[in-house]
Amino acid sequence: MLETLKYLIGSTGVSGFGSKSTAEEVTETCPDLRSITAIITGATSGIGAETARVLAKRGARLVLPARNLKAAEEAKARIVSEFPESEIIVMALDLSSLTSVRNFVSELESLNLPVNILINNAGKFAHEHAISEDGIEMTFATNYLGHFLLTKLLLNTMMKTAKQTGVPGRIVNVSSSIHGWFSGDMIRYIGQISRSKSQYDATRAYALSKLANVLHTKELAQRLKVILIIFFIIYLVIKVKFCCFPLFLYFARKCWPC
Repeated sequence: MLETLKYLIGSTGVSGFGSKSTAEEVTETCPDLRSITAIITGATSGIGAETARVLAKRGARLVLPARNLKAAEEAKARIVSEFPESEIIVMALDLSSLTSVRNFVSELESLNLPVNILINNAGKFAHEHAISEDGIEMTFATNYLGHFLLTKLLLNTMMKTAKQTGVPGRIVNVSSSIHGWFSGDMIRYIGQISRSKSQYDATRAYALSKLANVLHTKELAQRLKVILIIFFIIYLVIKVKFCCFPLFLYFARKCWPC
């Protein structure tokens, strides 16, 4: 409760910034990002769009993966109209499809681009129950599993970029304070709502996906702490009890063998 109150009133944290800080204020100390390439999911609106705008203002090359290419091109046009020198690449990506994630990474690798920053921002709140083409409940597939695989497939490129430049990479996972609303057996629940809509609750499904984002970030930071990649997570309440690691390990064994 105290942490939430601090967030709402805009109290600054150890970084010197708070909830009322703008992206422009946060990036004032790094005004020249022309050597940086950033991938931002969900950059057509909201937090993602403003993040893309400010990084473009600072000179970063942007890759905007999107399911809706028209919306992504419109987002690109808005940024270019404000910052004509911006370099922005729009690419197709449907995070709910593991095939689409793999195709995106394959196409990106063919461009031989460095990757310094990955911002996993895209999110979905599915009011109606739906199943992805891979047989996974749609909110979980989009918010967590797609980003999980995207991160896994881009890590080698990010580590190579960090080694060549000497600049640590950044991975930012955007979560929500709603992650704390989930309770119960995570694996059992995702199995239930992936098989049938009878147990489906939109808010609980969203909370599960956001908790998975938190656990993913925590575990990656542990596994890769000696590598030049820095992990961040953005969410409302900073203090979390990490009590559900079996979910991460379950998908890690399936998609990310040690």
